[in-house]
Amino acid sequence: MASLAVTSSSIALPSSSSRAEQLVQLNTTAFQPLDRSVSLKRFVAVKALSSESRRNGATVPSAATTFAPDVIEKSVEVVDFEKLAKDLENSSPLEIMDKALEKYGNEIAIAFSGAENFALIEYAHLTGRPYRVFSLDTGRLNPETYKFFDAVEKHYNIRIEYMFPDSVEVQALVRTKGLFSFYEDGHQECCRVRKVRLLRRALKGLRAWITGQRKDQSPGTRSEVPLVQVDPVFEGLDGGSGSLVKWNPVANVAGNDIWNFLRTMGVPVNSLHAQGYVSIGCEPCTRAVLPGQHEREGRWWWEDAKAKECGLHKGNIKEGSVNGNGNDNNTFRAGSVSDIFSSNGIVNLNRPGMENLLKMEGRKDPWIVVLYAP
Repeated sequence: MASLAVTSSSIALPSSSSRAEQLVQLNTTAFQPLDRSVSLKRFVAVKALSSESRRNGATVPSAATTFAPDVIEKSVEVVDFEKLAKDLENSSPLEIMDKALEKYGNEIAIAFSGAENFALIEYAHLTGRPYRVFSLDTGRLNPETYKFFDAVEKHYNIRIEYMFPDSVEVQALVRTKGLFSFYEDGHQECCRVRKVRLLRRALKGLRAWITGQRKDQSPGTRSEVPLVQVDPVFEGLDGGSGSLVKWNPVANVAGNDIWNFLRTMGVPVNSLHAQGYVSIGCEPCTRAVLPGQHEREGRWWWEDAKAKECGLHKGNIKEGSVNGNGNDNNTFRAGSVSDIFSSNGIVNLNRPGMENLLKMEGRKDPWIVVLYAP
């Protein structure tokens, strides 16, 4: 799109019998669109992730009171996203990414966590289309993750749009409950302050977002993740239910295939992966997993839960799922290697179960507890 320049000019009003000739100065600011692929009307409507309405003390240009703006009728496209998801079922992640960027342009952004989901950035780069990337900096990430952010920016020549939690809310939480309260009463409160609320602010400036959710990441919560859906939790630019669309281009891709793709493309990776970390979140809440363990077992490992979600994708959690310090008898082990022992005399114990054994008094039958990694 050609650049557009507007300079200040004077407009002479017709003289009248009772008044002298008047001059109204029309002052405008020269500008040039940032994105050649986005029309002027769309560019003006785009709202930055962190932007806020500036109403207090705003100055209304005098021209706005002199000339009425053009009224543009905008047709609303009704999309059946369930049908769209089915139509894309056999499409590659690259094709799905291209479709998403084509459809939403500058009003869609990739959510980047610093883990293997940066494959999304590589797919976006391969489409040749402009794209935006945002990330949630909780203030508790690993040093390796921050270094990885910098490497990604330099590799793709982009600037990640970082979102930060409200300092007053974080201060209140830490002063009231300390730095590690999540070890005692579950991760939900901390995640709500450091992740969920800033994500909500970020998505308010978008009409769609792209995530790295895969069905094999968490069989307990993500096994039915569609390729595209109306976001069931968060709101977009227009506000209200259904105002935000969620794209999951790698939903049908296995974790091993993601890594094969990344190795083939020779892109930078988070150095924590080489240390046994698979799913990477905040430093206090993430640890390496052992061979055979599911990747989500490295997240919030002190909690005995089936539904290990921080709240960013809480729409995946079905009613009745355990999340937090639950006492469900089946430790989250979906998708892990089956037990090497086969005996009715062996019982799988979760953390609360072992704690209860220690409290038992007057027991007569001998028992032994064996801890091992299958």
